[in-house]
Amino acid sequence: MSLLKIGLPLVAGLSVVHGMVPPHPAAMLAVTEYNADVGRTILYSLLVGLPTAALAGPIFATWIAPRITLPAHNPVAAQFEGGTPTVMPGFAISVFTVLVPVFLMLAASAATVGLDAASTVRTFFVFVGNPIVSLLVALLFSFWSLGRAQHFTRDQLLKFTNDCLAPTASILLVIGAGGGFNRILVASGVGDAIAEVAIGSQASPLVLAWLVATLIRVATGSATVAMTTAAGIVAPIAVATPGTVPELMVLATGAGSLMLSHVNDSGFWLIKEFFNMSVPQTLRTWTVCETIIGVAGLAFTLLLAVLL
Repeated sequence: MSLLKIGLPLVAGLSVVHGMVPPHPAAMLAVTEYNADVGRTILYSLLVGLPTAALAGPIFATWIAPRITLPAHNPVAAQFEGGTPTVMPGFAISVFTVLVPVFLMLAASAATVGLDAASTVRTFFVFVGNPIVSLLVALLFSFWSLGRAQHFTRDQLLKFTNDCLAPTASILLVIGAGGGFNRILVASGVGDAIAEVAIGSQASPLVLAWLVATLIRVATGSATVAMTTAAGIVAPIAVATPGTVPELMVLATGAGSLMLSHVNDSGFWLIKEFFNMSVPQTLRTWTVCETIIGVAGLAFTLLLAVLL
């Protein structure tokens, strides 16, 4: 099976989680800005996110994979060649390992809503649900689920861990440069300029939130900056507009924050390096995948708004 057929559905799903599901910090900030209910936002995000991820993932990957020819050698994949056991991890444990951080962040959100602020249990779940801590827990769990449980030795696991650092060095340098460029754009007043245009428009709050987030995303390359900035700009307009559903505002903003990922987005270079693609190939795959998520996310959000 083509690497793109496997990888694009995964990254599409992760992108949907990044932009629409409240456990992600940017989504939680948008929930706060719009004064949305976390539980309803998660429910609506599942209704909108699942078909969106299906379109941008398996369906798009099936169409684009035969049209993209990747190099025979992939440096990232090569580090795992040799010494692989004949019995590979099962599908369920593999998916569960990837979703461990999501489950922990969901638990943290649930604990924040359902437990008293002085509760020790709440403090524990908020701690393990922190994005950095949850990723660390998932990493440690993967050492067992994808390592020891698959009969890898301690030395092999150490080798895998060490080998993973080398291919990511150049990626981290590019991400750092992209982050610096992002800060320059933000400091230049791009967000303020977009706000002036947005406030003067007569668009629906849902469409306006999506459009503002899209413009900031294209200008800065950061989904997090796009989502948080757009939420701050549009929230007062949403409050003043009768019939606006705050949970859907979060989804529309998240969908816009994922639009048109290109060369000023660190995620663009991350995907390029991991799949060993050229810049044009990354534009044809990753950029289109993110754009499908943004457009489909808005479309399904508008449809849900009609049904509610």
